[in-house]
Amino acid sequence: MGPDGTWSIGELAAQAGVTVKTVRFYSDRGLLPETTRSTGGHRRYGPEALERLRLIRSLRTLDLPVPAIDPLLDREGALGDALEDAIARQLRELGTQLAALRWREAALRLLHDCPPEERADRLRLIGAVSVPPDTTVLARYWRRILPVRLPARQVARIVEAAVPDLPTDPAPAQVLAFARLHATVTAPCPGGGSGGRPPSAAEQAPGFRPAVLYDGLAEAYELTAPAVGAGRSPHPGEALDCFVAAHAGAHGTTDSPAFRHRLRRQLADSAHPVMDRYWRLAGELVPHPTLGAAHDWLRAALDTHLEAPAAGR
Repeated sequence: MGPDGTWSIGELAAQAGVTVKTVRFYSDRGLLPETTRSTGGHRRYGPEALERLRLIRSLRTLDLPVPAIDPLLDREGALGDALEDAIARQLRELGTQLAALRWREAALRLLHDCPPEERADRLRLIGAVSVPPDTTVLARYWRRILPVRLPARQVARIVEAAVPDLPTDPAPAQVLAFARLHATVTAPCPGGGSGGRPPSAAEQAPGFRPAVLYDGLAEAYELTAPAVGAGRSPHPGEALDCFVAAHAGAHGTTDSPAFRHRLRRQLADSAHPVMDRYWRLAGELVPHPTLGAAHDWLRAALDTHLEAPAAGR
């Protein structure tokens, strides 16, 4: 340190354990202001520059980009209030990167462990999906097939419930399940567009009220979830009554033995292989029962009720 209490660029670099090039790099970008200049025009730095330089280096070890560091430092070189936001942003980005690596590892294990004759087909499936995967295509699928007369709030709620939350640390089988799910909803239909479920005859009937149906179904599925999750056999009860009432209300009628028989036939006629495949694959991605599992349970409960001796109400 010179008699004026300042360091040359080389002395500061030596004190900090970095190269002169590093000090010059940060200084040129305004992160490390010089205190003064020598008579020969050389940069001189005060003692506070050493602490500031160490702070900059610490922030860089967190992989913060250089442009993001300047707002974090005040004139005295202390950390600004923006550090917490910057760290949170880095954590989110790191989480995304780690998720991508985990999905990529699981995909590689899937390809490594599968029979050779299946490898090309699985590679094609996996190659169509981004890493980490994005569920936007699933949300678009649901928005396309839901009745157009549904209020936006209901559409948003249904999409949120129907699109599975993807695991952050997937097993190879889950990578394959999502790739197949992605292929299912993007597959072209014979009549054009992407794979989906055509509206049933009941849904096209005059006076059909889809908002009433989906409000009631949401309640019925919620009532069903504990039984489905516990693996209990389908049976009549409050959940089934709510399920039937939702369908009856949507058609402007009331629950009755005759309506239950008619509903059973309508549900059988409206079953679609694409939806069955969707829910089967979605069920492999989440630890909880899907809406499809709840729907199947309620259909089976209706069958059980109608097939029981003296069925009716």
